[in-house]
Amino acid sequence: MVVVQKLSVTNLRSHDNFVLTLSPTTTVITGENGSGKTSLIEAIYIALQGSSFKGSDSEVLRQGAPWWRIDMVFDDKTKRVASFDPSLITGRKKFVVDEKTNYRLLQKHKYPVVLFEPEDLRLLNGSPTRRRQFIDRFISQLDPLYGTTLRKYERALKQRNNLLKRAYKSPDDLFVWNVALSEYGASIIEKRTIFIEQINTKLNDAYNDIAGAGDSVSIHYSHTFIGDIKQKLLNELDSTIERDSQLGFTSVGPHRHDVMFQFNNSPAIAIASRGEVRSIILALKFLEVDIIEALTDKKPIILLDDVFSELDLIRQKALSDRVRAHQIIITSTHILSDSTNYHHIHLDTK
Repeated sequence: MVVVQKLSVTNLRSHDNFVLTLSPTTTVITGENGSGKTSLIEAIYIALQGSSFKGSDSEVLRQGAPWWRIDMVFDDKTKRVASFDPSLITGRKKFVVDEKTNYRLLQKHKYPVVLFEPEDLRLLNGSPTRRRQFIDRFISQLDPLYGTTLRKYERALKQRNNLLKRAYKSPDDLFVWNVALSEYGASIIEKRTIFIEQINTKLNDAYNDIAGAGDSVSIHYSHTFIGDIKQKLLNELDSTIERDSQLGFTSVGPHRHDVMFQFNNSPAIAIASRGEVRSIILALKFLEVDIIEALTDKKPIILLDDVFSELDLIRQKALSDRVRAHQIIITSTHILSDSTNYHHIHLDTK
């Protein structure tokens, strides 16, 4: 089990320079809104996963600062550094791991993280984009090629959309991007479908363990493809060229798909109570931890960004009990009731 022992951040969002020592079990970081709690969670995520969950490298930079840097020390005394310098022409971001420098975090150096933030609790009634991002972030931790495929798809999508906006365009030019989108898109759809089916086999039991009920809960991909996914996606892209040209964007493909939740055989968003929705999200997070552990043989580090205030005592206890065997970093505006079990760090408002 990897444990982060010490974290130092320089010029990262609201922090000019901040150092904290983390517990191998649970660390609670408290402070008012705006004190920089989430930035510390973000720094851990960047150092372990290679990118932020909140914004671009330049957005992480403290206003007016020339560069940012994250230093991390693990319990075995190994170190890593993540830094970003926008004044450089190339190699603006770099990672130093085991005294070797790379300009992206290599897959072998990434360590699994399960992030839980308040927006996750609005996953069911939020936008399809949010649900796609939830699934895509999860799969990317388990399949190193998936993130690469997503980026290739997004680049091809941007090129096709740029062509669609032109008054004059060659069908051959569009066909090239249709082929690229169908190839990358088919891979994305296939992996999303397999992954969602994997969740589906366990979601019902995980939910009822939390809720203590006998409800039926399931998750489904919005589009079903039988047969050759690549060819069917290529046909869809070809058949919508006229409409897409009028719209100025690509209207079909995995960037438009959704993830659907069923509760007692009806759409969960229509009939599930607020508490039931929260239990569904908790169950998903528990499965995220379990699946990552099973497939990577590593205990993910748990980052809980201000979620306890949105959970009742029963669900707080379910969350605490389920992830207790991991290193957990929690942010909160107030100290938790059983704070004696935690290493506590308080931030003053900046």
